[in-house]
Amino acid sequence: MSTREIPVALKERSYPVYLGAGALERLGELYKRHGLGGRAAIVTDRTVEKLYARRALQALKGAGVDAQVIPVPPGESSKSLEWADRLYTRLIWGGFDREAVIVAVGGGVVGDLAGFVAATYLRGVRWVPVPTTLLAQVDASVGGKTGINHRLGKNLIGAFHQPQFVLVDPQALETLPERERWSGAAETVKAALIRDAELFSLLERRLDELIRLEDWGLAEEVIARAVQIKARIVAEDEREVTGARTLLNFGHTVGHALEAATQYKRFTHGEAVVWGMLVETELSHALGKLPLEEKKRVQALLERFPRPPLPEGLDIDTLMEYIHRDKKARGRKLRVVALGAIGRAEIAELPAEELRERLRNLWPW
Repeated sequence: MSTREIPVALKERSYPVYLGAGALERLGELYKRHGLGGRAAIVTDRTVEKLYARRALQALKGAGVDAQVIPVPPGESSKSLEWADRLYTRLIWGGFDREAVIVAVGGGVVGDLAGFVAATYLRGVRWVPVPTTLLAQVDASVGGKTGINHRLGKNLIGAFHQPQFVLVDPQALETLPERERWSGAAETVKAALIRDAELFSLLERRLDELIRLEDWGLAEEVIARAVQIKARIVAEDEREVTGARTLLNFGHTVGHALEAATQYKRFTHGEAVVWGMLVETELSHALGKLPLEEKKRVQALLERFPRPPLPEGLDIDTLMEYIHRDKKARGRKLRVVALGAIGRAEIAELPAEELRERLRNLWPW
């Protein structure tokens, strides 16, 4: 069994991302290698519990770790204060102390929720993400961003809390519904657009093969390159201070607003981000940054992604309300990520009214 190690270089908070087919079976071995003792609480959702959390439990117990599974309902509604409180209660009643480790087995919702609980329970305990969706494997599990949603916006409550290591097993994608594969693939396109023109070209040629999982070598290569991009940017700007990490939000200014405006029920995260990237690609061209021919290439790739149509009646004023609540907002100015070229992104800061009018002219209703 071959496993790659991709470093996330953060000085004393550095850790590896282990990537390889069948890597889940090594969870107990790697847990011990990293000097993790105490008890392990495996946070998962009730769908993943049957598929992979029990295998994670067996791997940990096989290494002599006292572990138990704590499931939550699947879906975005679990990223809430209510479910964080329920997890705190389970941990307290279960006697989990500061040596305990939280192992998050699942997609982005599980990782964000479990990571937030790890960051705040007893003022912080160690944690290990084991992402089982493409979205989580290429993006959400790397970088230490944890968080939960508020009814007024996505990911508005959270903390930076780096894991001990990340374990990525591409074979978990075999049981992932095709809609969720497309959702995760959207984040690979985002990574390519902001930092890797060669990856973008690869996706242009072989996107359908990736979705169908026809070539495990291709899947592993795409995941590895996306993780490397995320790891480099996180190393440059761990807590979104210098602005480099903001580049990871290309498509998310509009995408997050769409998710929140539709109560997280209409779109998967990737579908909302595809809409966001389409709009923000148009915006990049309108601002005089992205050449026309490159704009057409980006749009051609994004148009291959299936997604629900925009809801009737969603107006630009409603969308702007949610954009104003975005974490990247700065008073009367709003920050969006614009493309200067395929593989090169930059931050554009616009007065709120200018962004409103530009979006009004670009919005596809």
